[in-house]
Amino acid sequence: MISSQEALAKLKQGNQRFVDCQFKATEQIDQSSRSAKAASQAPFAIILGCADSRTPAELIFDQGLGELFVVRVAGNIAAASQIGSIEYAVESFGTPLVVVMGHTNCGAVNATVDFMAKGDVPFESDSLTALVKRIAPSVQPLLKNDNSNHAEVKQLGVSANVKTSMQDLVNESPVLQKAIEDERLQIVGAEYSLETGEVKFL
Repeated sequence: MISSQEALAKLKQGNQRFVDCQFKATEQIDQSSRSAKAASQAPFAIILGCADSRTPAELIFDQGLGELFVVRVAGNIAAASQIGSIEYAVESFGTPLVVVMGHTNCGAVNATVDFMAKGDVPFESDSLTALVKRIAPSVQPLLKNDNSNHAEVKQLGVSANVKTSMQDLVNESPVLQKAIEDERLQIVGAEYSLETGEVKFL
């Protein structure tokens, strides 16, 4: 397995190809490659990303089958099922890098800002309320007063939420803590631009 820095470099190179529309990975997806990957996998990076239909990590980083272990959930939150999935990849495959990737104009972040601005008015769905409450601690410090610029808060909330998810991965997972302490794992944050296709690493 490659190092975390080598894995990060591969992601950056792949994203540049995506931005430049010079794809390589799709050329390698044929029957023979599918058959070769069927028996095992060795993903070099784990992506915790948003479920937004415009943010497919394999395309954004121009990677083929078996290259990335992707966990997607609205708002790229790090709750128990997401943490467990990441722990599985780290322990099973020795994957050295986790990227928590948010994106511009995130619906989950936007909904959370609106939720907080209204004074904690609950949604009809308990599940949606729970998701938004998971993001709320990231947004709350940005809503300084009733006159806060909500558009700006929504923009800043994306990176704030990424950082919170990164902290949650470490604070709520002894498995990931130990992997970091043993220098087997690095966790980094990123923000994907829907407008340009570029991933900015935080």
